[in-house]
Amino acid sequence: MNTEALLRDLRARLHDGGLHGCLLVRDLHTGEELGIEPDTQLPSASLVKVPLALATAERIRRGEVDGATPVEVQPGRITTPGPTGLSRFRHPARIAIDDLLYLSTCLSDGAAADALFEITPPAHVTDILHGLDLRGITVRHRTHELSDTPVERFDAAQAHLAHALAIEAGTGGRGHRVPQLDTTRANTGSARAWVDLLQALWTPSAIHPDVAEQVRGLMAHNVLRHRLAPDFSSDATTWSSKTGTLLNLRHEIGVVEHSDGQTFAIAVLTESLVPASVQPGADALMAQAARSLRDHLRQL
Repeated sequence: MNTEALLRDLRARLHDGGLHGCLLVRDLHTGEELGIEPDTQLPSASLVKVPLALATAERIRRGEVDGATPVEVQPGRITTPGPTGLSRFRHPARIAIDDLLYLSTCLSDGAAADALFEITPPAHVTDILHGLDLRGITVRHRTHELSDTPVERFDAAQAHLAHALAIEAGTGGRGHRVPQLDTTRANTGSARAWVDLLQALWTPSAIHPDVAEQVRGLMAHNVLRHRLAPDFSSDATTWSSKTGTLLNLRHEIGVVEHSDGQTFAIAVLTESLVPASVQPGADALMAQAARSLRDHLRQL
């Protein structure tokens, strides 16, 4: 199948599966890439925890922050499905900054992330990204706002109503009645911007090698592996990634390193058009689309 036919087929498959997808796959050695709407800005959801980890690790390297410093974190006491780690704790905990990095990045713990944001606020994270020549990602708010959406105001049997609002309340300019989905107010990035960040972490760049190595290690230990990982994990590959989920948004970014030396950065950002919170078929479709692009690039 030629490239144009492949992209046309993937767009049709995503549409038929109820997904609007923005994808980019890049060969990190040759720079060749394939994508679908890679420059469309979408809310980042928990993907924002990667630039947060990068900014925190950079400040530790500079000596501005000590990774061994303990921080008292208030319990999240969240009872709705989804959040992990400290977000579900019932009592305060004292945790070192280095360990908050692990919880925030590898477990996608929102309470741990917000403790890190107290140390490096969103505007400072964005400034650090800009200083590292990474300008396509904007960090505007902490992750607590991600747990204050319409889905928390309905009981489980009515979750579809929150998803229907997420699907139907947007505007043509990507504004939205739900602030977390409004690209003028949310943390945002495009598939291209996330792949640029991955490339900067995996290849020589303005990011200090020690910082890049630390963030790569965190992403390699991501425990949420239900989305793209099944199509990129094997004995002959290493898959390092971060997921992001918010209402009808399902994202994942990652790097697959093959034993033959080939390395691909992948970003899949999607908006579901189906008003349901549990959609394993959508996760599988995302992975299939990303793998099809990777396979096609690998054969070029």
